[in-house]
Amino acid sequence: MKLIHRPLFILTVLCLAAAAAAAPNGNQDIQSRVLRTEADELVLVQEVLVEAPVAEVWKAYTTAEGWMGWAVPLAEVDFRIGGTIRTHYGSGAKIGDPGTITLHIVNYVPERLLTLQAELSEHWPEVMQEDAEHLMNVIVFEAMGENRTRVLSYGVGYRDQPAYEKLMDFFIGANEGLFQKLKDYLETGGE
Repeated sequence: MKLIHRPLFILTVLCLAAAAAAAPNGNQDIQSRVLRTEADELVLVQEVLVEAPVAEVWKAYTTAEGWMGWAVPLAEVDFRIGGTIRTHYGSGAKIGDPGTITLHIVNYVPERLLTLQAELSEHWPEVMQEDAEHLMNVIVFEAMGENRTRVLSYGVGYRDQPAYEKLMDFFIGANEGLFQKLKDYLETGGE
């Protein structure tokens, strides 16, 4: 793989609408990069260090309470292979209302690996809708001791083309903002 030398950005499939409102944080514990494969596909990588046990970080990703603690005001989780994580950012909304984001759980290894695939609606960019079956987010949880976890997020399935570069330019700041919220939730209780 070759490293791309330009501003580096990642797309996780957490949220399109709320991610736009989050700002980059400049935190050295959150890093982003884009890799190009031999097949000229892009892998969007983001890494965050969290001062919390891996079990707590895992719960933040795999329970409704966890998602609502750091990412969204409303979540519903059916955690199993073939299950879903459904979220909504609208105040007063219900899961299933327009704007509900559905992430399909492709596979997982408890407290180690989670693969998600977003259900892309007509509100997502056309290039992403065309590639929907290939786009996934692989999240790796690495215990770095008793109370420290490294989360590596790999966005896979992206083609090396200008449309994706523009999307990555948007999502890096948004995703870093979300990862900062994850750190705040787990390290300080969101304070």
